[in-house]
Amino acid sequence: MSETDFTQLPDPGPAVFTAPLKRPAQVGDDWLEPAQHAYDSDEDAIWDDLFARQMDLLPGRAASTFLRGLDRLDLGRGGVPDFAAMSHNLGNLTGWSVVPVPMLIPDHVFFWHLANRRFPAGNFIRTRATFDYIQEPDVFHDVFGHVPMLTNPTYANYMQEYGRAGWKAMRYNRLKTLGALYWYTVEFGLIQEAEGLRAYGAGILSGPAEVLFCLDAQSPNRIMLNVDRVMRTDYVIDDLQPSYFVIESFEALYHDTVERDFDRLYRSLGNGFTYANTAVIDVDDVLHRGSQEYALRGGRGSGALPV
Repeated sequence: MSETDFTQLPDPGPAVFTAPLKRPAQVGDDWLEPAQHAYDSDEDAIWDDLFARQMDLLPGRAASTFLRGLDRLDLGRGGVPDFAAMSHNLGNLTGWSVVPVPMLIPDHVFFWHLANRRFPAGNFIRTRATFDYIQEPDVFHDVFGHVPMLTNPTYANYMQEYGRAGWKAMRYNRLKTLGALYWYTVEFGLIQEAEGLRAYGAGILSGPAEVLFCLDAQSPNRIMLNVDRVMRTDYVIDDLQPSYFVIESFEALYHDTVERDFDRLYRSLGNGFTYANTAVIDVDDVLHRGSQEYALRGGRGSGALPV
């Protein structure tokens, strides 16, 4: 994206559609909060309980990079981490920082922050009533799920390149297409390690049901990642995933995406997705062809067991 200057927030212009989100009065065009929220003892206790629940499940299931990142940033010291201290440590490792935002932010602003190695994190934490599931990502999802991965230099570079690529996707009106790549890697990606499949996606790592379902259940497909195929694949945002895509390494993920000619890809795509999120196609390198029993029984809304 050499034609885009990321030193200032670029103007997407009238020809580029961005979601009409209402900007809170306390933030500017960059959507950054003036300061991190001062979490009280009850909110810190929610973080600690969420952290403990996930750490009962993640050893042997989470990617080794993620577990090392947790240790390097000392995210289990107790209470919601301080963004300034975390950013200092992260900056020394990979040049990234964590910045507070009030809510989901517009795509073009999100891409701009990533392009400048800033990760926007929700400046709030879920309540006890939404302990098991929250639709909008909070500080636990964003910091616990995403930030440890940014200690890995290759993955950190991938995230910066994704931010730069977002501006090109907007110009081609292909945000959903690029969003599928983010969904199946950054949020719900699996990696093949020597000991077996492990999860590195934040949507998996920050929730108890998904981390078990993605690796242990018979329902979902597990397919080796093909960038072009994934960017043509629909995804579900409010339930367990019918399909997961597996990378060989973060180096392979970086090269397979950054070296791809997205201009040609975007020009070749039609409107909408080509493949359903349950599909297995003839070019897939399939590690496990799922039964799709969970989805066929109606998923979360039906009370189906995640088997």
